Amino acid sequence: MTFRGLSFEFLVGATRRVALRCTGDPAGRPYVEPETRNPKPETGDRKYRRQAGFTLIELLVVIIIIGLLAALVGPKLFGRVGKGKQAAAQAQIELFGAALDNFRLDVGRYPTSDEGLKALLVNPGAIENWDGSYLKKEEIPLDPWGHPYLYKSPGEHGDYDIISHGGDGVDGGEGENQDIVSWKGIKRAGERIDR
Repeated sequence: MTFRGLSFEFLVGATRRVALRCTGDPAGRPYVEPETRNPKPETGDRKYRRQAGFTLIELLVVIIIIGLLAALVGPKLFGRVGKGKQAAAQAQIELFGAALDNFRLDVGRYPTSDEGLKALLVNPGAIENWDGSYLKKEEIPLDPWGHPYLYKSPGEHGDYDIISHGGDGVDGGEGENQDIVSWKGIKRAGERIDR
């Protein structure tokens, strides 16, 4: 590199020393700038040794902390999954209720227990004024646990009863296994919410 009559050379040697040499100045005198050393320490000097990674102890501490966080947070998240399934079942039962009300407005009655919820998708016979399908889906959905909803008409608690038996698929139960029904809300914190 040349600048106003000066020539500069950058030298990198095998020992990683960097030198800047000036070969001439405007007055024509040779000038050599002192060599500067790379601040890399000697390999035997522990004080300046560069760390290349994490120690085993550091990794174990991080793994233990992650395990503790998972143990504290995990059960709370899994409890919400069960509550989410119950809320989804309750919402699906309410959607069935709206579709059944539309069926009743068109036909003049609710589907019988023999016709079931299928009557919301397909005309079960020569029913006059049937104007379905009353559901957006092409088949009756299962509850969030993979069990079919039970439909009774006339119902024991109203014009119709729709029941999901929860996670265990049998009558009764507590927690995630409690029954989700069309005539009551979901039981929360020891109380049952009536509609």
